[in-house]
Amino acid sequence: MVVIATKRRPKIRKIPAHLVYEELDGQALPYRGYLEVLSGKKTLEEIMGSSSLQAVLVSIINWFVSNHINRKKYLVASNESGLHVSSGSNLANDIAIFEKDKITLSDKYFDVAPKIVIEVDIKVALEETGLTNDFDYVLNKSQKMLDFGVEKVIWITTHTKKIFVITPNAPWYLVNFEEDIPLMEDCTLNLAQLLRDEEIDY
Repeated sequence: MVVIATKRRPKIRKIPAHLVYEELDGQALPYRGYLEVLSGKKTLEEIMGSSSLQAVLVSIINWFVSNHINRKKYLVASNESGLHVSSGSNLANDIAIFEKDKITLSDKYFDVAPKIVIEVDIKVALEETGLTNDFDYVLNKSQKMLDFGVEKVIWITTHTKKIFVITPNAPWYLVNFEEDIPLMEDCTLNLAQLLRDEEIDY
């Protein structure tokens, strides 16, 4: 008799609501560092904030995009704007570019797919969530957004100085900060050049 070993699914911890960064396919994803909050080693405020580099990148990309798109047609949202994709999937976006005629602003999450999403690094902890690693998270969240109707996801990783370019109908690829990345008509992002223009060492 042959016995086939089955892989046991990891036990998933119940995460307090105030420590949840976003939800993906019914799984609560906590802020990175949440275990240190639960153990009393850190406060909630210590883990919620972005690093100085992350904050500046989001700010200058937001500024660049806002100054190079048709602002009569598009609206740029930032500050981890909420995106309600489906029941059990409520995501946070560092920068999201919406078509103005498709959205109505309210006190709730956006429920319409942005045209483009730009993310800077990973802010969730994956321990005991069922996701195996950061790459697994990037793939799953990006695919969820593409399925919802997002046309392009740009995911910047500051540690490796790489950028994922993710679209629904072409191979996903990885480039250096030096590469030109077309965002939309008349708007091409070159992150290295943008940092040089701002006289920021990276």
